[in-house]
Amino acid sequence: MNNSWKHTTVLLNEAVDALFNKPQVEPGDPNAGSHSYVDATFGRGGHARLILSRLAPQGRLIAFDKDPDALAEAATLSDPRFSIRHQGFSRLGELPAASVAGVLLDLGISSPQIDNPVRGFSFRFEGPLDMRMDTTRGESVAQWLADAELDKITEVIRDYGEERFAGAIAKAIVARRQERGPISTTTELAQLVADTVKTREPGQNPATRTFQAFRIFINAELEELQQALAASLHVLAPGGRLVVISFHSLEDRIVKQFIARHSRDAYDRRAPFAAPRIMQLKALNRIKPSAAEVAANPRARSAIMRVAQRTNA
Repeated sequence: MNNSWKHTTVLLNEAVDALFNKPQVEPGDPNAGSHSYVDATFGRGGHARLILSRLAPQGRLIAFDKDPDALAEAATLSDPRFSIRHQGFSRLGELPAASVAGVLLDLGISSPQIDNPVRGFSFRFEGPLDMRMDTTRGESVAQWLADAELDKITEVIRDYGEERFAGAIAKAIVARRQERGPISTTTELAQLVADTVKTREPGQNPATRTFQAFRIFINAELEELQQALAASLHVLAPGGRLVVISFHSLEDRIVKQFIARHSRDAYDRRAPFAAPRIMQLKALNRIKPSAAEVAANPRARSAIMRVAQRTNA
């Protein structure tokens, strides 16, 4: 791996402290770190390594990741307590019911993914317009844009990028495709958006929202997040912790609403005498990076961490 593609883990200690429900493993505590935990987004292993340092010998850490580069990084961990699955975290529900004491989801993309031009995630570097988290399967953004209908492109940019110029950008993409062929590189897309979007928030590249939209869509990120959150209720043991770090409002809204929905008793108005669905989570905390962390790692500035605990229901 190129050393310039290093990743700085956001909210590292805060996330692992929340996962374990204590700042550190206490010597002599026979139960400390003895359970199984899930790092559902291994990335470059920052959270995983700290979790392993706090696990007892009988503890286990199960990781998930779709990215082959993440799998290669995970292969450097020679710890019998650790295992990783080449799967998205939507497969979390395949673990046994009530089998883990904590689930950590660190959403978004890692710095090595952003900074490696070959991956096609960034408008700052020229590279193939790919954006797949798992480069071994599925179609790239370039392949999708080669045939996508105008209305669908507009919908994706509008809904996943919250871009008010979605229609104009989609029309420009289709016109370019008809005139000169499909867009195939990141710089081509970035320039097309810049030529189309004449106004933008100070300090933000005009292509920011479009790139976000295509990445979220091509990887089905929001759908996978919803599946993983639902699965967390199945795999968490009573008292187990759910810790989720989000980096944009679409993700955080889903997490916030999920925790809120399952943190109260639910009554079916169509069956007023039926027993309510008992709350399954207790909302605990909302944490943002400190000013010092943001100063040291500007990519942390938009992070929000939400913590909830599985009830006995």
